[in-house]
Amino acid sequence: MRSLSVPFCLVFAALAVTLAGCKNLQSSDNFLGVVTPYRVEVVQGNVVTKEQADAVKPGMNRAQVRDILGAPLLTDAFHQDRWDYVFTIRRQGADPQRRSVVVLFEGETLKSIDTGGALPAEREFVASIDTFKTNRNAPPLALDEQQIKALPVPSKVETPEAAASAVTPPRAYPPLEQR
Repeated sequence: MRSLSVPFCLVFAALAVTLAGCKNLQSSDNFLGVVTPYRVEVVQGNVVTKEQADAVKPGMNRAQVRDILGAPLLTDAFHQDRWDYVFTIRRQGADPQRRSVVVLFEGETLKSIDTGGALPAEREFVASIDTFKTNRNAPPLALDEQQIKALPVPSKVETPEAAASAVTPPRAYPPLEQR
């Protein structure tokens, strides 16, 4: 009996050492190709899109810039004329993203905006973080002229007042209020 347990222990130890060196076990993406651990979605900062950056023009005041871009993520007491808009996102199934936009003021008016490169349009941004694998083409919400003409003509319906007066039963009790 003892001779069977020693080879079994050696085989088990060899298997454990082999599996410990496997990349699949050490990877945080999945465990043995079956189980994918949950990763917390981390979104920080302000999303600044191309449309928003294009709407901000030199000469605007701070309130106008805040209305378009939102409140800045960073304002520094030592650099009161600089607002930093930083955005980071880590989402399972999508590439991590980091963007930084710097807005500079002279007093109360906007001097310049530095986007740090090309910003995505709103639709591009949504597509970049969309992790659904299905086709998400939504049907249009409005009918065109030809579709409206193809609809059946609704039948005439009596107004609720006319229908109520035709079916009103005769009163069999005295009125509650005296006249």
